[in-house]
Amino acid sequence: MSRGLNKVMIIGHLGRDPEMRYTPSGRPVTTFTVACSRTWSSPEGDRHTETEWFNVVTWGNLAETCKQHLIKGKQVYIDGRLQTRRWEDSGGCKHASVEIVANEILVLGDRMNPSAASFSDVKDQYNL
Repeated sequence: MSRGLNKVMIIGHLGRDPEMRYTPSGRPVTTFTVACSRTWSSPEGDRHTETEWFNVVTWGNLAETCKQHLIKGKQVYIDGRLQTRRWEDSGGCKHASVEIVANEILVLGDRMNPSAASFSDVKDQYNL
């Protein structure tokens, strides 16, 4: 059997507050960015940091939950798949964008934060 696998897991911090909109059919969709940094030392002992930015998209109940409970700077774990969108602008230039379509998001960091507790309660309510 020949099957593919498209799975991505990241831990990072929100770069901006989630933005929610609705499709013409009324389905909620939320987008935001997440920054993932890694640090390493060179053989000479210099420390380096590299940050990778990801565009994240959520749909349905998860989109509504993200809009209500996530804020810029919050650390999150995201589980989802990669999706490439391609389009051509009015000038004929072709563009492509890779984004993570999330199917699970967990708030990390301070568990005493009321926002984190509320997100867990809502997550359980929607079985996300």
